Amino acid sequence: MNNELFERWIQQGSLSIPKILLTHYRKVGLTDEECMLILQLHSFIEEGNVFPTPSVLSERMHIDVNKIASLLRVFIQRGFLSIESFEDKERSVYAEKYSLLPLWKRLLGELGEEQHGERTAAKKERKENIFLMFEKEFGRPLSPMEIETVNIWLDEDGHDSELIAAALKEGVLSGKLNFRYIDRILFEWKKTGVKTIEQARVHGEKFRTRQRNVPASADAQNGRTEGLSLPSYNWLDS
Repeated sequence: MNNELFERWIQQGSLSIPKILLTHYRKVGLTDEECMLILQLHSFIEEGNVFPTPSVLSERMHIDVNKIASLLRVFIQRGFLSIESFEDKERSVYAEKYSLLPLWKRLLGELGEEQHGERTAAKKERKENIFLMFEKEFGRPLSPMEIETVNIWLDEDGHDSELIAAALKEGVLSGKLNFRYIDRILFEWKKTGVKTIEQARVHGEKFRTRQRNVPASADAQNGRTEGLSLPSYNWLDS
């Protein structure tokens, strides 16, 4: 990520850095005392003092100056803190400043991994629910090949678990409870751009309307029973 963009996000308040720090500092290996020093350093930088001395930091924290200096060196060694040169245009000189961007990026990385873990757990739960739904409708455990088919729908074809559940319900509604028919439904939905439950519902209703309007002679040719009526189905019902 571009450092200037990152800094601008912080300045505009788009990133609540102190909150992220207080929530995740232990995950990156910071102690309570080190976290407080980071907060004080961040506060000075926000106030415009971009290179506070150990003595200035010590006055706020009542910690020995030498220990403050030692902790700052440790932060740099551990990749939490960096010292950067910048042009002080008011004085027309180059100066140095502390940057906590390395730590902020580390914290956001931890936060991203945590959210990824939560998404992975939720995805796993949805997958397990799909298997249970299939077994309930089929009235038996799925075969290894059928389990692999569902995994392919999810992982390779990229079908949403809710749409797979909707395709299963469509198979139940149509009286064609088999994997080939459900696969055809999913293929058709993907080809026609169906991505949501609502779109699937509308698509299904249009299909059934066309089926109702097929002439009796065509029904007979296709082996259908004359006067066949399709039951209504509540797509919103889980």
